This record gives sequence, C-alpha cells and structure tokens, in this order.
Amino acid sequence: MHDGDVVSPRIERVKERKKEAIRRVCISMVKQIRKAVVTAAGLGTRLLTVTKEQPKEMLPLFTKNKDGNLCVKPLLQMIFEQLHDCGFREFCFIIGRGKKVVADHFTIDRDFVRQLNDKGKSGLASSLEEFYRKIENSTIVWINQPEPKGFGHAVLMAKPFIGTEPFLVHAGDTYIVSNNDNPIGRLIEVHVKKKAEATLLLKEVENPKHYGVAEAQEKTGRVFNIKKVIEKPEKPPTNLAVMPIYIFNPTIMAVLEKTPPGLGGEIQLTDGIQALIEKRLKVQAIKLKDDEIRLDVGNPQTYWEAIMRARAWSLRAKLDL
Repeated sequence: MHDGDVVSPRIERVKERKKEAIRRVCISMVKQIRKAVVTAAGLGTRLLTVTKEQPKEMLPLFTKNKDGNLCVKPLLQMIFEQLHDCGFREFCFIIGRGKKVVADHFTIDRDFVRQLNDKGKSGLASSLEEFYRKIENSTIVWINQPEPKGFGHAVLMAKPFIGTEPFLVHAGDTYIVSNNDNPIGRLIEVHVKKKAEATLLLKEVENPKHYGVAEAQEKTGRVFNIKKVIEKPEKPPTNLAVMPIYIFNPTIMAVLEKTPPGLGGEIQLTDGIQALIEKRLKVQAIKLKDDEIRLDVGNPQTYWEAIMRARAWSLRAKLDL
C-alpha cells in the first residue's frame, strides 16, 4: 500500500464501528479507575543532543487523523488521546525542569487554529480542534519533579492527586498500538475483577536485560500471578519484560515512601512493586498480544524502530478490518 491509497467508505465505517465498540468497553472499565498519571520527567540523556531543549516525550511519531490520513503527532499527545478515548478524564503529568514546552503544547491556542483556517488548512485546524476539545473536557494537573530521582519517585509525586483512589501509570516514552483490542481496558478489567493491588503489562522479549523483569505463574484466562520483579538484571530469570503501563491501588504510595534508592541511585518503581509482593499483596499481570506493538523512544535505535513501526502500522490499519 502507498500513502495515497484510497480506503473505501465501507471499510472506514466497519473500522469505526469496531473502534467505537472497543472504546465503550474501555469507558465502562474506566468508570472504576478514573485517574491517570503520565510521567515525563526524565532527562532523555540517551537521545542527546536532540533532547537538550525538546523532551523525548514530545518527539514525533506517525499516526492517523480521524479521517484516516497519515500524520505526525508528539508522542505525549498520542498517549493523552489514547487514554482519553479509553474514558480517562483526570490526568496528572509529572514533568521535569525545563519541560515547559510540554505544558505549552497542552495549552489551547484558538488564534493558531484561526490562522490555519485562514490559510485554507482546514484539515490541520480540525485535527487541532479535536485535540483541544479533549483538553477542554479533561482535568489536567501538572506536577514538577525538581530533579530526576527515578520512575518510582516520579509516581510518588502524584500522591496528592491520587488521594485514596486506584489509578493508572503510563510512562511518557511508550505507546502501545493495537488493532482490535486495547491492553489498557484489559489491564483495568483484570485489576478490578481480580482485586489486585497492582496489575502489570508484560511482553516477551529476546533480551530483557534493559527492562524490569518478572517471574510469573500463568493462571486462568491469560492472567499471571507475579512472584518477583527485578529492575534491569544482569542475568534475567525470564524473558518477561515489564512494560511501563500499570494499574495500582493507592497502597503503592506508602510503599514508595519507604523504598530506598536502588539501581542507578534512583527510587525504582520495580522495587516498590517487589515490596508489595513481599508483603504478600496480590500483584498480577497480563501479556501483550502478538499483534500489539510497543513503540519506545528511549534511545536512538528504539526511536528509529518506533518511527518505522508507527508508519507501517498507520498505513496498514487503513485496510485492516
């Protein structure tokens, strides 16, 4: 298929009906877990010098507009829109020093939309208006992490926002694409039905040394009971990598407050999860399906792969039923 290929209206209608059905399932689940914490406070040192002034979470990736045409959007906008489409309306973004550009992007600019319309770029204006409508009907809280102290510390910064509610955590450098299902909806469903303290998302990888790694026992219905997690082990016990999307009960906050610095001298979220396990609290997981793709902008190699995979998926999805 080529960029200019035309998709029949019938195919688009079928696709939209499927997307709407999935969205309704997600929304029904999100009624029980309403809050999302998105972390975007890291320094992005592996992508310097491009990340000196531009956060890695704002790097562009290919995706589709609502009309099905190929476009590029900042990764953080894609994450926000995906979570919004799942039914989330309360967001907490953890940002670091010098990341004002993130908040600026999420600030509505009607004058810019008018300029696009005046120049005859109505398609781009419509896409931006859709983004702004999602911002308008959301509550967005910005919390600054003054210095990078680890993923676990970034999550802990959201404690005032969370209160006593369960919540979703989504790293700002990762995006999951899926054709006919949504792992976020499945995560929430398992967390609620199984009454877990934490629910993780796993993926089998060839070299898990650069991930948090889980030892797990598969239970019924493709749900895993987590026995142990360890951050970036030299000798991984399994090939089950922990993807940076989680559902937690607020119990994790008290645990993170007592979690000492771990790998790299930082407070690791993985160590907090292991503390839950050691307290004999239920930690469970689901796996990404074979056709679900993780896009990761953490380093030059994975960013290149994310660009290529996002483009291929966006073009292919135009014809997939």
